[in-house]
Amino acid sequence: MFNVQKDLFGQKHTLIVGLTKGDIDQQVIYQTLNDHSTGQVAAHIQEGDLSREYKEISKYLPPGQLPLKRIYFLGLGDRAQLTRKQLKNAFGKLFKRLQSDKVTEVSIALDSFQSDKHSSSDCAQLIAESMGTSTYRLINFKREQPEPQSMMDSLTLISNEKEDILLRSLEKGYSFSHGVNTARHLVHLPANMLTSTNMAQYAVDLADSYGFAVEILDKNQMEDLGMGALLAVNQGSVEPPKMIVLKYQGLEKWTDVTALVGKGITYDTGGYSIKTKTGMPGMKGDMGGAAAVLGAMDIVGRLQPKQNVLAVIPSSDNMISGAAFKPDDVITSMSGRTIEVLNTDAEGRLALADGVTYAKQLGAERIINIATLTGGVVTALGSWMTGAMTNNEIFFNAVQKSSEAVDEPIWQLPYNEDYREQVRNSSIADLNNSPTRKAHPIMGGAFVGEFAEETPWVHLDIAGTSMAEKSHDLGPKGPTGVMARTLAHYLLTRS
Repeated sequence: MFNVQKDLFGQKHTLIVGLTKGDIDQQVIYQTLNDHSTGQVAAHIQEGDLSREYKEISKYLPPGQLPLKRIYFLGLGDRAQLTRKQLKNAFGKLFKRLQSDKVTEVSIALDSFQSDKHSSSDCAQLIAESMGTSTYRLINFKREQPEPQSMMDSLTLISNEKEDILLRSLEKGYSFSHGVNTARHLVHLPANMLTSTNMAQYAVDLADSYGFAVEILDKNQMEDLGMGALLAVNQGSVEPPKMIVLKYQGLEKWTDVTALVGKGITYDTGGYSIKTKTGMPGMKGDMGGAAAVLGAMDIVGRLQPKQNVLAVIPSSDNMISGAAFKPDDVITSMSGRTIEVLNTDAEGRLALADGVTYAKQLGAERIINIATLTGGVVTALGSWMTGAMTNNEIFFNAVQKSSEAVDEPIWQLPYNEDYREQVRNSSIADLNNSPTRKAHPIMGGAFVGEFAEETPWVHLDIAGTSMAEKSHDLGPKGPTGVMARTLAHYLLTRS
């Protein structure tokens, strides 16, 4: 799919050129195109026919003396002010346009996009990532299927930079997009097509693809291990629960292990604390944390970092039946701590409790848990920011740095003894799972933090950021695959 060549006119292809304000004369690519078009390119730019405005796309059919099929000029605005996020969004809009125009083979004049702020390798990675995420289409289940729209069959960078460096950057960007799209796909699947058993099989297939070690605990094994919190959530279901574990060993010994623990609730009715009729549609996506973890593991499998990574996904649905757990029940978690259930719709934190405990048992030295945990975080931060909590500021700062690097911002919520005391406030058990509506997203995280104990821990609540309300430059309306890239970036860059 990816190629690098130096010759601009090596083949009669579709060319992509970045067009910025103020530095046209200094760009070799424009001089070359202008010379081969007897001054027509410069004239069109001067007249405004080829726009330099940010994200404006101008399609140009070159004269006969230019050995190219067509040129797409992508406006970038002021090069000095162009951020990484803006550049990625511009590429996303471009690839959507190319997909609409049924263009499947392109060459990109890389020098026209790079700058002091954006190196050639950075641009190459953003190009491949944007291509993969922006052109992704969610499947549907209609009897009459639309004609499939292809991504690029061939993408060639025109550059004098070292070919091996650029190819590695392209592969890295594409790997990140593949992980995002893996997460999107899983979140999009209806709950009758993605049960805990189905998710476990997906993890097994992923393990087979990349050589991960895999362990799938069934209900009997969970009972033997005392995973009473996850089992309580599953009591009302006819679908068996699964504790899904993937191990990637990138170091000689199984030490210095980072655990990714993802909430895998495949459908959430709220249980006896039942959701409203308008609150229930969309709950197939309550396994967004699990999807992010599997997306991150997809990236890890492709890029093979020198890290030890443990993925743990406690999975069930949360249903209602005569056997379902109830408010006022007292359950015993794998850690041995007892929990007073005050809200069966606060089930994700119960599943995570056993997931975090099991991750520690398997050798985790630091834990990141990811979950569509609370509606409260949506009220607090909207759909633009992931809520976060931690017991270790150094660890959190590293995760936050990765989130900023991949444009998935997180915001730290407070976490101190005042909040911890709330989830310990029970007259009949060690903990309660829903102490108050006040500071709702913090209560959810504080509960999970009780099971992390002294292990460095970061909690990410993606209830607001896991879904896009409308189509955007980098993807369709619906699942975003958020945090798959943050997790992968952290694993790829930690020392």
